Amino acid sequence: MRRPEHRPSLITDAPRSPEEELRSRQIRYVVMMLIRTLCLIIGGILLSVRAPWLPLWLSLCAAGMVILPWLAVILANDRPPKDKHRLRRPTARVDPGPPALPAQQAPPTIDHEP
Repeated sequence: MRRPEHRPSLITDAPRSPEEELRSRQIRYVVMMLIRTLCLIIGGILLSVRAPWLPLWLSLCAAGMVILPWLAVILANDRPPKDKHRLRRPTARVDPGPPALPAQQAPPTIDHEP
């Protein structure tokens, strides 16, 4: 019977700490909200300047202001993917085979009457 090979753990395989994950999600959320704010400011500037193709630019800015908060919340609440070993299902069960020793019957009980 072969023993499974033991593979050493690599530091690059270590998962990120929860604090690092939270910090990266916070930064991503703030960046997306800043982009949303820029869409609002650019929309106001375009409206005051009366830029060419104004309806197109305003609709793009409005779409950014509506879609970005939704995406920001979804991505901020996103968690890292599960480990690969958790996703795999066991492929086959090992058959233990017959027992090592056959089952023995208990000796008969003899009752004694006084």
